[in-house]
Amino acid sequence: MTKILLVEDNELNRDMLSRRLERRGYEVVIAVDGKEGVELAQSAMPDIILMDLSMPVMDGWQATREIRSLPTVQDTPIIAFTAHGLRGEDVIEAGFDDYDIKPLEFPRLLSKIEALLEKR
Repeated sequence: MTKILLVEDNELNRDMLSRRLERRGYEVVIAVDGKEGVELAQSAMPDIILMDLSMPVMDGWQATREIRSLPTVQDTPIIAFTAHGLRGEDVIEAGFDDYDIKPLEFPRLLSKIEALLEKR
């Protein structure tokens, strides 16, 4: 079963997205901030990571930099998402493989997940 690490501090967003992904057959591991996301990336060894950018303790930008420095998970695809506007070039340069804007449109996000998983 494909494992997704969902790093999201908003409980409502976390619950809604994890349920929808689980209904599609994915195993979902949840982290509530970037620090926990880095820890779970190493211990859970996900196939893909969904990373909110604006979180307490450690934001998604810093968490991604740390994940990219870890040999065991540095090549794991990471999709960033945020409620704030982003320039695609900035996100890719920061080490993300793709991004999406909140509110997330599930079919579009699912397409991005599937496309990145196919490349692995």
